[in-house]
Amino acid sequence: MTDYDGIYRDGTAPWEIGIAQPALDLDISGHRVLDIGCGSGEVSLALARRGHQVTGVDISAVAIGQARAKADAAGLTVDFRVGDARNLALDPFDAVVDSGLLHSLHRYGGVDDYLDLLPRLVVPGGSLTLLAISAAGAHGWGVTEDYLLTAFAAPIWTGVTVTPVDVVSVGGTLAGFLLRATRD
Repeated sequence: MTDYDGIYRDGTAPWEIGIAQPALDLDISGHRVLDIGCGSGEVSLALARRGHQVTGVDISAVAIGQARAKADAAGLTVDFRVGDARNLALDPFDAVVDSGLLHSLHRYGGVDDYLDLLPRLVVPGGSLTLLAISAAGAHGWGVTEDYLLTAFAAPIWTGVTVTPVDVVSVGGTLAGFLLRATRD
């Protein structure tokens, strides 16, 4: 298991760019939003600024501490929680945002549990917005468009679109995908 607390403590998380990923479409409908794998909270804070009631969950207690400090400094209310995205007991949300969690679980393990849980976290008719690194530009890890279309297929997911995007990291950019889907 990756030491995410250590990565956040050391400030070496290459995905922590100080803002929400530019390719992430945050034009989300619905009031209650889950930012799953929220890290230090940039997406959660951006959503809260747009008026959403946001819950941010991450496995790293250090990241959640940083997220809470950012929310306090900005005067924003976000429910940040430490939790494992493969095993959450939460009521479903109007929308779920995953900015980089799926490809991490695909790389390090637990992706099947996550994919089984995800539909229970979105209300019927609710939306999923997911940003993932492409296997084409990730040096042997990441996901393919075919993988995304298979993992987010009918009858559970409808209106699925997968768009190639650039994902920004501290070291530059990587090829990625932006997936949008509706929970049937």
